[in-house]
Amino acid sequence: MKMKGLANRGSQLAFGSFGVKATEGAWITARQIEAARIAVTRYMKREGQVWIKIFPDKPITKKPAEVRMGKGKGSPEYWVAVVKPGCVMFEIDGVDTKTAKEALRLAAQKLPIATKFMVRRDYTGA
Repeated sequence: MKMKGLANRGSQLAFGSFGVKATEGAWITARQIEAARIAVTRYMKREGQVWIKIFPDKPITKKPAEVRMGKGKGSPEYWVAVVKPGCVMFEIDGVDTKTAKEALRLAAQKLPIATKFMVRRDYTGA
């Protein structure tokens, strides 16, 4: 699926010192976001803080199998967050660079798109 344009907002780190940025556009499901969140918090051993900057607010509907055309729209099957290239999806703070890099790498593995690790411009290290 082709996502047109770049993210016009949410492309800079707002809360944390480290983040993971999307380099391509996609629909990210609520399950994928949750899997990435669990991967980050598990690796960080519940120290530091995690911010999830995307929210699944778009319902994706589906009609049941072997149902004839017509008779209205199907019921919502799952929810997705529309992510455009350049969108910061996760931010973390309160951990060192090595831990942050590995935690966000594990989160990125749970997502169906290519991502990029980023550090706050004025970050000096703990």
